[in-house]
Amino acid sequence: MTPPPVAKNTCPPTHPSTHVVSAINIPPPLIQFSAILELNPDFLTIASNLDALRAAGTILGPLHGIPFLIKDNIASKDKMETTAGSWMLLGSVVPRDAFVVSQLRKAGAVLMGKATLSEWADMRSSNYSEGYSARGGQARSPYNLTLNPGGSSSGSAGAVAANLVTFALGTETDGSGMYE
Repeated sequence: MTPPPVAKNTCPPTHPSTHVVSAINIPPPLIQFSAILELNPDFLTIASNLDALRAAGTILGPLHGIPFLIKDNIASKDKMETTAGSWMLLGSVVPRDAFVVSQLRKAGAVLMGKATLSEWADMRSSNYSEGYSARGGQARSPYNLTLNPGGSSSGSAGAVAANLVTFALGTETDGSGMYE
C-alpha cells in the first residue's frame, strides 16, 4: 500500500514557530506530566529559518517545519544530551544523529527536543515505575496526572496525546510499544 502524497505548502508560513512558542509556554497543569525532558535550544532559530524558506517558496521536504520529539535514548548530534534518562551519561557526546533522525531532518522536520523515558529504556529493574528516570522524573498521563502512561516511551506518547507535537519517536525494548 502506498501512502497518499503529502500536499506541499499546506501549513501556514508561521506554523513551526507558532507551535514551538505554544509548546514552550505550556500551562502549569501540563508541565506536571513531564513528557519533555529537554527542549532543543536551537529550535526557535531552526523553525524561523524554515519559516523564511517556506515564505520564499522553498520546501525542504514533505515534513518541512513539522516539530517532533525523540526519546532520550535516540542520538542527536546537536546541543542536547543523549542520556537514556540517566545522570551517568550527562555530558557524553554522540558521534552523529541516529539514522532516523538524520532522515527526518532531511525531510524538513524540526527536532523540538528529547522526550522523558524510563531510565535505560526499562532495562534496570522490574521493580520501579514505568516512565520514571532520575533525569526526567515521572512521566504521567496528560489526561489524568494520577496515572502512569506505561512503557518506557511514556514521554513520547504523552507529548503526542497532549498535542504538543505532531509525532514523536519511541523505542521498543521491554514493552514500550505494547502499553502505549
